[in-house]
Parts: sequence; C-alpha cells; structure tokens
Amino acid sequence: MTQQHIAILGAGMAGVACARTLMQAGHRVTVFEKSRGFGGRMSTRQTVFGSFDHGTQYFTVRDERFALALTTVPQTVRPWSANAVRVLDPQGRMVEAALPSREAHYVATPGMNALVSRWAEPLVQADAVHSETRVVKIERDALNKQRWQLRTVGADDAQQVFSGFDVVLSAMPSNQLADLLRASSLAQPWQQALGKVEVAPCWTLMLAFPQAMQARMQALGPQWNAARSTHHRISWVARESSKPGREPIERWTVQASPAWSQEHINDNPERIIDKMLKGFAEVTGIRATPSHAQAHRWLYAQTLTPLGQSHLWDARLGLGACGDWCLGHRVENAFVSGLELALKVA
Repeated sequence: MTQQHIAILGAGMAGVACARTLMQAGHRVTVFEKSRGFGGRMSTRQTVFGSFDHGTQYFTVRDERFALALTTVPQTVRPWSANAVRVLDPQGRMVEAALPSREAHYVATPGMNALVSRWAEPLVQADAVHSETRVVKIERDALNKQRWQLRTVGADDAQQVFSGFDVVLSAMPSNQLADLLRASSLAQPWQQALGKVEVAPCWTLMLAFPQAMQARMQALGPQWNAARSTHHRISWVARESSKPGREPIERWTVQASPAWSQEHINDNPERIIDKMLKGFAEVTGIRATPSHAQAHRWLYAQTLTPLGQSHLWDARLGLGACGDWCLGHRVENAFVSGLELALKVA
C-alpha cells in the first residue's frame, strides 16, 4: 500500500469514523473542522446548570460494524430508558409510542459529544486536527497539479493555504458541500445529486429549573423522561437529568418540528424562546419560569430525502464525500457512511 496524504473536512461522526479508519490503514490524515470541538450535531452545551445534548438526543445500533466499534469505548456508551418515550396525540393525550422492535437506545457520557471525541483521540495525539478552520476552496496544488490544496479561514479570519493532499474527503452537511464545490468549480455531477438531498433545520431550546431541586422535588412536571409530540411547534422533549452520567439539576431539551423550524428559520432567538416555551408548557404541563433558557438553530439537522448511497467517490479526481445525509439522519448512518468511504479509498 502506498501511503497517501488525505484531507478530511469535518469532525463529526462521519468525518472521524472515516479519518480513524484511514489512519489505521496507514495513511496520513489531516482533519479540518470549522468548530472548536468534535461531534457535529452530536454536540453538548455546557452551562452553569449542567450540560445539554442540544443536537442528537440518542442513538440506536443496528449495523454490526457500528456495534463492534462501540465495544472499543465501553465506558462511554450507556443505555438510556428512552424506550419509555411517549407521544402527545392530536387530542392532547399521552400514549405509548410504537418504537421499532422496542430497540435499545443509547447515549454517550458525560455528554453526546464524548463518543466522537473519544474516537478522535488518536487524531489529536498525532496533531492531525485543525479546529476552528473553515475550508472555503479546493484547488489544484500550486506546486504539483496532481495534488490538492485547501484555502481556509480561521477563527480570527486569518487566511491560510494547506497543500500536498492526494485525496480530499468531505464530511460536511450536503448544503455546505454543494456551496464549496460551486466555489471550487468542481464535480458538477455531484452538485446536481446534492441538489436532490433534502435536509430540514431545527430550533432547539435548552431549559433549566434549579428551583425543582431547591423545593426537594424529585422531578418537575411529567413522570416520563422523553416524548415525541404532534404539537405544531414541538416535535421532541427530553429531560436531560434522566440520562446516565448527567448532573441532577432539572433540565429539558426541546426541539421544534422541521416545518415550524423552517417557517421561523430567520426569527431572532428571543422570539423563538418565547414561542417554544409556550409549546413546551402545553406538552409537559410545566409552566414554571426557567432560570436558564437558550435557543440554538441547526440549519442542517434532519435528513428528509437522503442521497440513497453510502458515499460519493471519484478515484480519478481523488475526491470523496460522506455524511448521514447519504443514508438518513441516524448516528449510525453517519458512521457507516464515513466507514464505507474510508474502505473505498484505502
């Protein structure tokens, strides 16, 4: 095997799964991530009241390769009783959800970002990660037209060029990848395929109620820990403190429906908080004023129409792409996509 220098754009589940597989195969890997940490939508927000998994809420395991990979981090993955999830029906009644095969649900501890962060440790140790570095253009290397170079912008708006890559693999959201390909005048057929992928946004609300503990209440509001909802604003609510390894302060993560999020995509956070708080009260019955209320907008949250294949790969150009948007919106979809692209390249 000839060692290649491979750039990977994005350090979420797909990007890290791809990068660690290629590193294990003996390739030199460099990862570029526009944010400060790992995880993408498997993110955890830290506050003075405790943490919030404000993106991905949990994951399931159906693929044997994903199950095998999880055995490498047994202390990081814990089951969560989200099987008790309930649905608010159109009449406002809580009824048991018909979950597929009553399959087990898992979370990472102490936060959802811990799983990707653990798997990324070899990359960090090899000094192979450039965080807070956004790739704005892919172009042929100025010194070797058989290779690639990347133009980037850092957190301080400093521009930099990284060169000498044999292969460039994207693990970015499909919309961002399409923008990058257009800016780079690359892969016109891919741009057309990406245009058919549909990914919905999501507004997320994070709420903390420390007064529940001060009043020595075991829990505030309902006795269930998570619920899917048919409420016109709210699609999901979860009690963060019910997850294993979390802080005890009563905290809730509330996610808006794709349709409502799209309709209010450009609203200011204060307006979002006000509207989602009303929906949260209607779903849970909790009408207390939270001590902490913060909104986060995910522009690319849930894949509605996937690509329909696990990855994109052009061996002639040395360009590839992966992400959950290739197969669906589940954590496992992202892992499988990154793994299968890496195996194709390796």
